[in-house]
Amino acid sequence: MSVNDPRDLVILGGGLVGMTLALAAAKEGISSHVVDRASEAELTAEGVDGRASAISTASWNLFDNIGLADRLEPLGCPIEGIAVTDGMKPGRIDFRPNADEGTLGRMFANRDIRMALYEAAKQEPLLIWHTAATVQDRTRGEHGVSVTLKDGQVLCGNLLVAAEGRQSPTRDEAGFSLAKWDYKHRAMVTALYHERSHEGVAWEIFYPAGPFALLPLLDQDGRHRSALVWTVAEKDAAAWTGLSDRAFLAEVQERVGEILGTLELAAPRMSWPLNFHHSRHLVDKRLALIGDAAHGMHPIAGQGLNLGLRDVGALVEVIADGMRLGLEPGDAQVLARYERWRSVDATMVMAATDSLTRLFGVPGRLPSAIRRLGMGAVQRISPLKKFFMEEARGMSGDLPRLLRA
Repeated sequence: MSVNDPRDLVILGGGLVGMTLALAAAKEGISSHVVDRASEAELTAEGVDGRASAISTASWNLFDNIGLADRLEPLGCPIEGIAVTDGMKPGRIDFRPNADEGTLGRMFANRDIRMALYEAAKQEPLLIWHTAATVQDRTRGEHGVSVTLKDGQVLCGNLLVAAEGRQSPTRDEAGFSLAKWDYKHRAMVTALYHERSHEGVAWEIFYPAGPFALLPLLDQDGRHRSALVWTVAEKDAAAWTGLSDRAFLAEVQERVGEILGTLELAAPRMSWPLNFHHSRHLVDKRLALIGDAAHGMHPIAGQGLNLGLRDVGALVEVIADGMRLGLEPGDAQVLARYERWRSVDATMVMAATDSLTRLFGVPGRLPSAIRRLGMGAVQRISPLKKFFMEEARGMSGDLPRLLRA
């Protein structure tokens, strides 16, 4: 058994949120061990994660402030507008910021973000990255934390951070209670080539069976490209996922019409079951939850990763402020501030997302007419429209310093 170099944080989970935390912490002089079960080759392999993420303006500010902008800038597609429609019927909302307000965010392939994070991690001396590592034991004591790996290494720190995703074993071992339910939906995810340019517009088309989103990506080899996130009922999922590529494309074409012209598959098709969970508490003795370990939601508004990045900004800020006052990263006062700050914001975002999912899932002509009436009002009332755009950009509420321009 060998005891590794003690660090301020021991972060379990080296995904998008966990690694962003380690790099953001390093900018404040806070050191980390980052532990991931997968090898670097597995984490960065082509096709390992075919998803794309909408990075809000606030989240982009975070990446910029921790020095990732130059790596990521050429890889992201600006979101110039968002079109929201109820089944392609009249009465849609078009969100387009003024020229001086910038874009509504950027679309990135998850793999591109992951690669940029890992390149930066290799150059950061305050970060030790342990890949292909299996955790055998976690100990949280009065004076620190330790994690024992299968190979005998013992990683010591002051605060344990669970960033392992929705199935976080650290969270479950600590006994955090969760509010959770299953949407009985499955998200089918892929990328599409299309005949016409998307012009930077993201389409959110709501059908009673679930939302259908087309999200703009950068052109590839001169071909126009978008990400598709299509939600279907779990009871019908086997039929949908079992379609041939040709039949699948025909169904997609029927739902999107001629907006983008003729479609072709640009990536393998993947699917995930959708559920909701929200931890009643975000902290315990020398333990903090971030990202999907703390809260998982429906992808309807594309806010899951952005919510996790707000966790990162808040946790780094409270730890840095506490250390300047002589408090340890795992001090109960520091963690209490993090929980107060994030609980309110996360609850509001998740409640709004869940309500939207249920509202647009009600079938029938009358509910559709009422929804379209409400959408028409939003389209006409400028202050209301601006409020929703600021929410989409992630610029509302009490933002951590790292998420400000």
